[in-house]
Amino acid sequence: ARDLDVLALGAEPAAALGVDVDRATQRTFLVASWLAAATVAAAGLVGFVGLVVPNLARALGARQHRPMLLLSALYGAVLLVAADLLARTLRAPAELPLGAVTALVGVPFFLSRLRRVAP
Repeated sequence: ARDLDVLALGAEPAAALGVDVDRATQRTFLVASWLAAATVAAAGLVGFVGLVVPNLARALGARQHRPMLLLSALYGAVLLVAADLLARTLRAPAELPLGAVTALVGVPFFLSRLRRVAP
């Protein structure tokens, strides 16, 4: 978490503060890739929540990585329970797929983020 917080300052400041930038970056990408792959393999499209929630936690004020991890877990649990509740009640007695309901949250969120980044 310390290396990630320092890397958020940029490569040159991180190197000046004693972080091996290449190693930390490579390790971060490797761990993130494995975690994303494991989540999708275990949970399918519901793992999409794992991409949305940390961005929401950051947008709601979590700046450092340790508190963001805690808030992401809390917000993710709340989002999944709310999505499950909607999936079970919107078309009762039939159920919508949970991944479809989470996509209704995630797709607009990422489209709005993409619109801010794209020229």
